[in-house]
Amino acid sequence: MCFILLHEFNISTNFKVFPFKWYHLMQASNDLSLGKSSFQWQNLSWRFRSTSATERALQYQAGQKISGFTVKEVVTVPDLFLTAVKLTHDNTGAQYLHAARDDKNNLFSVQLRTTPMDNTGVPHILEHTVLCGSEKYPCRDPFFKMLNRSLSTFMNAFTASDFTMYPFSTQNGKDFQNLLSVYLDAVFFPCLRELDFWQEGWRLENENPTDPTSPLVFKGVVFNEMKGAFSDNERVYAQHLQNKLYPDHTYGVVSGGEPLAIPDLSWEQLKHFHATHYHPSNARFFTYGDLPLEQHLKQIQEEALSKFERTEPDTAVPNQPHWDRPVHFRMHFGHLKPVSDAVVVSFGCPSLCSITDTFEGFTLSLLSSLMISGPNSPFYKTLIEPKIGTNFSSVVGNGFEEERIEALLHKIEIQMKHQSTSFGLSLASYIASCWNHDGDPVQLLKISDSVAQFRQALKDNPRFLQEKVLHYFKDNTHRLTLSMSPDEAYLEKQVKAEEEKLQKKVQALSESDKKDIYEKGLELLSVQSKIQDASCLPALKVSDIEPTIAVTPVEMGTAGGVPVQYCEQPTNGMVYFRAMCSLNTLPEDLKLYVPLFCSVITKMGCGGLDYRQQAQQMELKTGGMSISTSVNPDYSNMDMYEQGVLLSSSCLERNLPDMFHLWSDIFNSPHFDDEERLRVLVMMSAQELANGISYSGHMYAMTRAARSLTPTGELQETFGGMEQVKFMKRIAEMPDLTQVLRTLPRIKRHILNPLNMRCAVNSTPQKMSDAAGQLDNFMSNVASNKKDRKPVRSDITERLLDPLAAPGSGPSRKLITEPNFKPCQMKTFFPMPFPINFVSECIRTVPFTHEDYASLNILSRVMTAKYLHREIREKGGAYGGGARVGGGLFTFYSYRDPNSVQTLSTFRKSVDWVRSGQFTQQDIDEAKLSVFSAVDSPVAPSNKGMGRFLSGITDELKQAHRERLFAVTDKSLVDVAGRYLGIGQRTCGVAILGPENDTIKKDPSWVVK
Repeated sequence: MCFILLHEFNISTNFKVFPFKWYHLMQASNDLSLGKSSFQWQNLSWRFRSTSATERALQYQAGQKISGFTVKEVVTVPDLFLTAVKLTHDNTGAQYLHAARDDKNNLFSVQLRTTPMDNTGVPHILEHTVLCGSEKYPCRDPFFKMLNRSLSTFMNAFTASDFTMYPFSTQNGKDFQNLLSVYLDAVFFPCLRELDFWQEGWRLENENPTDPTSPLVFKGVVFNEMKGAFSDNERVYAQHLQNKLYPDHTYGVVSGGEPLAIPDLSWEQLKHFHATHYHPSNARFFTYGDLPLEQHLKQIQEEALSKFERTEPDTAVPNQPHWDRPVHFRMHFGHLKPVSDAVVVSFGCPSLCSITDTFEGFTLSLLSSLMISGPNSPFYKTLIEPKIGTNFSSVVGNGFEEERIEALLHKIEIQMKHQSTSFGLSLASYIASCWNHDGDPVQLLKISDSVAQFRQALKDNPRFLQEKVLHYFKDNTHRLTLSMSPDEAYLEKQVKAEEEKLQKKVQALSESDKKDIYEKGLELLSVQSKIQDASCLPALKVSDIEPTIAVTPVEMGTAGGVPVQYCEQPTNGMVYFRAMCSLNTLPEDLKLYVPLFCSVITKMGCGGLDYRQQAQQMELKTGGMSISTSVNPDYSNMDMYEQGVLLSSSCLERNLPDMFHLWSDIFNSPHFDDEERLRVLVMMSAQELANGISYSGHMYAMTRAARSLTPTGELQETFGGMEQVKFMKRIAEMPDLTQVLRTLPRIKRHILNPLNMRCAVNSTPQKMSDAAGQLDNFMSNVASNKKDRKPVRSDITERLLDPLAAPGSGPSRKLITEPNFKPCQMKTFFPMPFPINFVSECIRTVPFTHEDYASLNILSRVMTAKYLHREIREKGGAYGGGARVGGGLFTFYSYRDPNSVQTLSTFRKSVDWVRSGQFTQQDIDEAKLSVFSAVDSPVAPSNKGMGRFLSGITDELKQAHRERLFAVTDKSLVDVAGRYLGIGQRTCGVAILGPENDTIKKDPSWVVK
């Protein structure tokens, strides 16, 4: 059985829209991409290394026995430069796939088919709870503790609709074995303590655990996480779509947990679900990279699989009975959007094929992209622009233009060429759904075979795609129309329903039950407050960290008088182009419009191309073209920054002239005359911003809190904070966009000016000369846009692009200086229609090159791991929280937090805790490991040298910072905590996004928006 929701095809990170995934933030405090899994990337220079790993894997033979496994198949996959080895465990039947590839960023994943039959979120809560201690590692929370005891490039866990996955990656062989040991024990031999179930899942507890007279409330990390998830209208819609379309089995329930159903789950049910689903016979193991397969198999056999016998897991998903007529449903959602009368209509159609049919799945993914992706797609034309439409007739009658099909196949070629540092994780994700239902993961990796078969099918039958549309869409009676419209009282109804659920639970309690709840609450609080002995866990040492960084050589040159940074890299036949365009001459009254300009300038048409033709040419000839705002604080002065927009694009080497021709048309003759097109783009942008708040509220809170502390912070709030959300909402509500259309050319004249530009090119050494020549031609073609304009600000400081050049002898970055900037305290509250909070406090500290910056960086990790995680997540029930350093600011944050002002108090108490010196040398060493895992996170060839290009931070500055990180001591941590974070020493900003809050409203020190 297979599910189709029309979605864009993406091989490199092909997370299907469904099964629906609840992504977890086990690296929250490191990377802040808290609502979804965040991948840290690595340079894959496999094309230019020996192919030892792939050659070694080719030596295996079908039938060969290795550590309790039998090799079933060995296949080369030249498209992806890997050798796939498929095995089966003899005793348990566990399936295993190894992808041998010359990549140091090795990955392990184990996934289990988990098929819940109710909305209690049992697989999701189990995923949290198994990571809270195991037989071999019984300390509480070994998973989070390993974040600070390893150099992992990725650690996480995912719950999907029908499987649960536990992946990690690292570049260090010893670290791989350590993490593998922890993961195996967590998955197959967890403690599953009742206290951990209460903490991670749900519990009834006194609002103040130490006061038995305080009211009983629902608490729990997953409970609060899912309240936050169900505040995201898009996710709620997608979840309902799946549940309504496949109502008869596991896809008819919410695997993550419906908030009001979560309190129906018992600890006994949790343990039973583990016993019936977490068994090697129900598991699929995946490893990737250049480490030897034999070592992996030996460790997995000895530490886990040798302790099990084969079972027959009852986890298969039967086919959904086919409907004989279409179904219509209507639902409501929270009132958070740019316009009040939006109604969303979507169509999902289940396929009539098996998910294990690789070619049919490939075809349907391509068909989905052809149907919905971009302004040339039929659904865009009939749904987005005229507002609504459902007719397949044009597609069935006319099919798809050949050029659109070629553009999509070109996109697949780009995805195979482009080297993301997440490649192992992308593979694990790409094969997960098919393999989960016993499909062949190796066949799925043979992408070129599928492309060739697709081309042959089109050649043999010119109506191949039209017939698919007829079969799966137009003539398919298993069709769902789901309408979603806003409800002003949505949040109020949710709060009332939760209160009724709570009262029903409370009224069923005896006085003895209430006393028991109070005592259990005290017990949990006591356990959470104890210092944990983590000595049982494996750990790397600081001495395992490389003392020096790898140098990235770049060359400086010019093209048409414009400075260019050239960086030769193994880009596998791709060329990457960036250009920074300064905003120094742009009038202040146009600043708010810059993000809108960036989002529409590549989508309105240019030269002789209308916007549809432009989109088509960009898909045919490039890997994407975009413009985004860029605000970069100076590395040595808090009140200096560079403001600009960043042009980014990539292409196959053969398409270099075409890519630069498209940029030339955008520079020379962009189209600003189609108000209806602009309105569509404005509405889409405003809706995207509004929908993103419930998902990325912590980022908005941090941006707002930083606004009054540095000039950089003020501009970042203008470009990407709540101020921009409010501005775009106002633009979306304007009945006449003529004034906006007139504004865009004014901005263009200031931004797309070669005199205000510098460029960067990453390419192979063999192609660099050609790339330089094409860039020269581009600069000649846009020379008419050169105009010497006076900067709006008079205080301009120049930083040489080449730090080794003599002062005044070369091109420079032109930074704005605001010597008279006065940071000020400000507390801002944004009432939001969702039931959880996003809280942030920012404190002005020191810039990157300051001697104290390294200590503040380590301090943020010590405070996060040893205090804030415990207080905000474990005790407070928030999904995540911690501290970070960047841009001269020390920032506290919490994510999907049931608390608000209480969390601010926790931030302040964490400063008292660290100033009292309640941490050990081991804590400092772990913090260093955590910081270096981020500092040394792999960088793809496309991004090498970009830190220097954007912020001026050279390898020499990075190495100096590295040495200061190594030198951090307990004394320096206490010292910087007192100097910068202590009351009286700090200048701070505070922001909270959350539900109505009477305490804040009554406090005159808050600005309520």
